[in-house]
Amino acid sequence: MNHTAPLNQGAPIVKSAARPALHVLMAGPRGFCAGVDRAIKIVEEAIRKFGAPVYVRHEIVHNKFVVENLKAQGAVFVEELDEVPEDAPVVFSAHGVPKSVPAEARRRQMIYLDATCPLVSKVHRETEHQSAAGRHILLIGHAGHPEVVGTLGQLPPGSFTLVETVEDAERITVPPGPLSYTTQTTLSVEDTAGIVAALRRRFPDLIEPHKDSICYATTNRQGAVRAIAERAEMVVVVGAPNSSNSVRLREVAERAGCPRAIMVQRGAELDPAQMEGMATIGVTAGASAPEVLVQEVLDRLRERFTLTLEEVVVAEENITFKLPPLLNR
Repeated sequence: MNHTAPLNQGAPIVKSAARPALHVLMAGPRGFCAGVDRAIKIVEEAIRKFGAPVYVRHEIVHNKFVVENLKAQGAVFVEELDEVPEDAPVVFSAHGVPKSVPAEARRRQMIYLDATCPLVSKVHRETEHQSAAGRHILLIGHAGHPEVVGTLGQLPPGSFTLVETVEDAERITVPPGPLSYTTQTTLSVEDTAGIVAALRRRFPDLIEPHKDSICYATTNRQGAVRAIAERAEMVVVVGAPNSSNSVRLREVAERAGCPRAIMVQRGAELDPAQMEGMATIGVTAGASAPEVLVQEVLDRLRERFTLTLEEVVVAEENITFKLPPLLNR
């Protein structure tokens, strides 16, 4: 009589352990904003039009992955114009530059493309207008940040005062005469409101910008992370440590009541063991972090957990910015 033995007879049957479930709240919107998307396209289109190399003054946006990707296409990143050959095209970063930079490029008859975010350019024009009207400018922002350097570089020396904190607002001294204020576009909405309130208490006649200087993308991403933070045991922010808007997202998450918020640049940096025992976490990304890096984080989590994803959308974004005319010729 033929007898067929059952599979694995004589050996213990080993069941694979089920991965624990993890619910992931995905902040919406997150990642690239219109200004970042435009800046990257400017570099890519410049390489296509002029051929490699195309030089870029400073990081085009604050994201190492983006920078390395553009390097692979033929971009060369430098700190100052004196590192750029006379006959090579150069792109200025999305954060904006002082007036002296394009002036020097014109003096050298260089081909240059300004990738300054149009919303940052609006802040430049606003500060110039207020200064031309004889008002001393109070700029709320972070010292040394490229956007702040660029904005202050639109103004004559001595015509502005940088304000970083509420404590600064309480103790700064300003010259007699009318005052106006503007802000860096990537600040914490909450922090900025506190600083403005302190300035208004001291200077009741302070003139405010025609429109809120904190950009729509910063406001929307902070609103989205606030919405997920109140439901999450941890929030993961995908972004670079030198990205102002990414750092603010981590801070906003913590202030919104999330027990812990961390920042990673790539999925490989994330240790999924940190989420062991958690039921719900949140994930977002700074305005200079591409969605592919968010997917890296999710793939890393899938190594340990069975994920369910929930999009938490607080605003829809459909803004686009035109490329410089030079690229359309």
